[in-house]
Amino acid sequence: MPSMHPTHFFRSVRAPALVLGLLSALVLAGCGSTGSRSVNYEPEAFGSTTTHTRDYEATEAETCEAARRALLSQGYMITAANADLVTGRKSFQPAAEVHVEVEFRVVCARESTRGGAKASRSTVAFATALQDRYGIKKVNNSASLGVGAIGSLSLPFSGSDDAMVKVASETLTDERFYDRFFSLLDRFLEGPEGSDGEAEAPAEKPAAEKPPAAAGPAITYPVNSSPNRG
Repeated sequence: MPSMHPTHFFRSVRAPALVLGLLSALVLAGCGSTGSRSVNYEPEAFGSTTTHTRDYEATEAETCEAARRALLSQGYMITAANADLVTGRKSFQPAAEVHVEVEFRVVCARESTRGGAKASRSTVAFATALQDRYGIKKVNNSASLGVGAIGSLSLPFSGSDDAMVKVASETLTDERFYDRFFSLLDRFLEGPEGSDGEAEAPAEKPAAEKPPAAAGPAITYPVNSSPNRG
């Protein structure tokens, strides 16, 4: 039986061990990369119902009209306006290479009343604001020259163009933000001050013309008698 040299023996044993170690390292690296790509988000609590909603003693059309006027007063561009839905957009420029757009949506729904046949004037207004953030991204463009016999010939000249790319999108959840909007909606829903004041007093009638004074007795003057010449 031929004897195996010690060096060859250690080499034959070391090779599978190296392969197993390499495979385990790749598996661990894959697990680590998968865990790093996991998205962290704040779970919904579904506890508060006052952040995005308010109740109003008005009809759906009146509530949404007040919401439209409130958005217009703050520089929003109205994209839709119905009796039960109003949407508007506004652009911001917080930095030189950052562009932000806020889309505001208000839904007006009638508040149902149980056991009453009379139509209700109570309306629930639901407000939601979506913020989109854009950043500048440079796009490289290579110049090409069309040749009839050859086809397209690429030239070494290249240029870059700036394009706005959406980098983030988030629903605003700040309670103070919505409190300010609903307070402004209240003001437009109530109308200008003094509109419900006292009715205007009727205009005074012109005084009747006084009748002309009655004519007094005629004034007579005595006539001197002349002598009789008969």
